[in-house]
Amino acid sequence: MADEKRLLALDRELNLLVMDGRMSEAFDRFYCDDVSIGENDKAPTIGKAANLARERAFLKQVERFNSAKVLASGVGGQTTFSKWYLDLAHRELGHLTFTQIAVRTWARDRVAEEVFFYGMKTDFVTHKNDG
Repeated sequence: MADEKRLLALDRELNLLVMDGRMSEAFDRFYCDDVSIGENDKAPTIGKAANLARERAFLKQVERFNSAKVLASGVGGQTTFSKWYLDLAHRELGHLTFTQIAVRTWARDRVAEEVFFYGMKTDFVTHKNDG
């Protein structure tokens, strides 16, 4: 139980850095060098440097963060969970609002694996009906 409380506190610290826009500090402090980070069913990106580069590329496309907050969090064993609400303006996709679940597996007080599960409103996508 003490181990889970410690991990939940570390997860909370990490989330605060993310909400404060301090991604480089968050990666340096909390992620393993060989971290695996994936989204939904996509193949994960491996390595701290590659994941930080991927995150920076995404953030370059964000024109404005309207809101980013953690709605709920929890822990079970060596895994923490956070439910996020995000509201942002994206250069290519427009205004997006969505919830996201971050699942982090920890090893020696660092994130070894992280997977984001999310869905977005897709009314901005136009589908061509060839039928």
